[in-house]
Amino acid sequence: MSNEKRNIITGGLILITLGVLIFLSKTTSCSFAKTWPVLLIVIGVSTLIYSLKAIEGWFIAMVGVVFLFIEFYGFDLYRYSQFVLPVVVILLGAYVLVKRRKR
Repeated sequence: MSNEKRNIITGGLILITLGVLIFLSKTTSCSFAKTWPVLLIVIGVSTLIYSLKAIEGWFIAMVGVVFLFIEFYGFDLYRYSQFVLPVVVILLGAYVLVKRRKR
């Protein structure tokens, strides 16, 4: 699929999601301030639709899930932030090694 078609589909999904989130914020108790991470999840998933191997799609979707979890469940990210950076670095290193090994 060409990049232009991908951009159109991704843009359309983002606009639809944005409209739904605004509608929900106007008609329910779910404010846009709590549901905005859904946009990140949609961007990540739309990237993954084209290629499941796209690491950026997985990363964006996971960041969206983490922020959504924080917004809805009041997860204290500051308390666990000391562990986040080392885990990210370890996972990135493992990814680089696995990717290099396949070549």
